[in-house]
Amino acid sequence: MNERNAPTTPAADPAPTTAADPAAAVGPAPAGAGRRRPHYAWVVAAVALLVLLGSAGFRSTPSLMMDALHNEFGWSLGTISSATSVNLALYGLTAPFAAALMDRFGVRLVVVCALLTISVGAGLTMLMREPWQLVLCWGVLVGLGSGSMAGAFATTITGRWFRARQGLVTGVLTAAGAAGNLVFLPVGAWLVEEHGWRSAVVVVSLAATAVAVPVLLLMRERPADLGLLPYGATEAPPAPAPQGRALARSLRVLRGASRSRAFWLLAGSFAICGATTAGLVGTHFIPAAHDHGLPVTTAASLLALIGVFDVVGTIASGWFTDRFDSRLLLVVYYALRGFSLLLLPQLFAGSLEPPILAFVIFYGLDWVATVPPTVALCRRHFGEDAPIVFGWVLACHQIGAAVVAGLAGLTRDALGTYDLAWYVAGGLCAVAVVLCLALRGDGAAARPVPALS
Repeated sequence: MNERNAPTTPAADPAPTTAADPAAAVGPAPAGAGRRRPHYAWVVAAVALLVLLGSAGFRSTPSLMMDALHNEFGWSLGTISSATSVNLALYGLTAPFAAALMDRFGVRLVVVCALLTISVGAGLTMLMREPWQLVLCWGVLVGLGSGSMAGAFATTITGRWFRARQGLVTGVLTAAGAAGNLVFLPVGAWLVEEHGWRSAVVVVSLAATAVAVPVLLLMRERPADLGLLPYGATEAPPAPAPQGRALARSLRVLRGASRSRAFWLLAGSFAICGATTAGLVGTHFIPAAHDHGLPVTTAASLLALIGVFDVVGTIASGWFTDRFDSRLLLVVYYALRGFSLLLLPQLFAGSLEPPILAFVIFYGLDWVATVPPTVALCRRHFGEDAPIVFGWVLACHQIGAAVVAGLAGLTRDALGTYDLAWYVAGGLCAVAVVLCLALRGDGAAARPVPALS
């Protein structure tokens, strides 16, 4: 390792390293340059964390409103779920184009526009009277906005700003989704119960606008803009080539990636990931628990508690991804998730019992632990195009989520129970295990980046 990047004490971050551009090194050192400061990559990561916290919380709100909307407007759960399906599908389909737009117009502009789109979509929901208006506001507008801050955003940030600890930072940013649920679900459930569903959407609208402020003030595009190297790098990365139109580039990358067997295996397994998390549990856990007698606020707290353990599980998964075979990690994660979902119908009860709490802990540790190894595999196979490729893989994730969100609602309307949905989800996880095992021989293990000591 280059000595000028090495920390002087074991606990310190590496000193901010300057880009290997002679122009960046010209001029006297600024006053106080000898003092050690955290690398600006951590500031950018903190802003990204805040954005992803908010985005996750915004997406979780519809599951809280399902019973309230049903009671006020008489809409079936299948009808209400259709808006969630559109939201989930657009969330995924927007991601690869958002990654290309970030390359073309900058992360800051794209994220600010996305947050304001969410604010407008949530605010207009207060005026709706028909189901199509729910689909337009929460499905289309909030879906497009949240999709612009999907996993491709985290992949872009970690890819540009970090060389060391990429897996760990990816895990932390991914865990922001669970942490966002932890904050928004209990508060949102209380607002819906005490003040009606409109109060919850007002909070979402105002919060989305507020989050845009630190993005405007603190977000930077690349380390070179500040005369720095990425965190942990010993030499400057090559200058980004002009990418042209974002739409054309996204489609060009998809065309190239689609020729790879690994792309389809990752896309298929990640579609199942979406189906068994955001599509089923994220959308229908609260009404399913309510069917068994649990109050909405208690069910929302359980879903938030899943988020607590998801934070632990996802950060740990990022740490594992830096050290172990990503393919085998995915095999373990999907197998454990399928086992827990097969047991869930027998665990619901009208009050908080140890079995449902055990499910919350077990399932929570596994919720989005799949993201860091999937991102690592995209980097391994697709290099600099990894953010856009992961955007397309994430699109498959959200399509899987959208399909199951809608079908589970229809199943509940037809059968009066969600049991069949849970059993099918468990079986899908077994399919995901097979797909991940098929990655053998495709260079599945991402090369770990040595952590700085």
